[in-house]
Amino acid sequence: MLEKHPHPDADPISGPQLREAIDQISQIVLEGLRHGHFRATISSGIGKNNRRDLVIEAGKSHKFTIPEDELPR
Repeated sequence: MLEKHPHPDADPISGPQLREAIDQISQIVLEGLRHGHFRATISSGIGKNNRRDLVIEAGKSHKFTIPEDELPR
């Protein structure tokens, strides 16, 4: 049986909310490294309809609600 392998250029992160959350985390880390130090907290929980509530706290708080079907498998 042949296994399907994703295309090397395929992005395993799909969906606008998940992509936006990952971009926000990346931006916080890069800005913190440029500044010299930083503290960030990332937490998640399951909300209504199995959506994931992702909260990023780093000075300001950012909340993302990610539908279950946007999660990579």
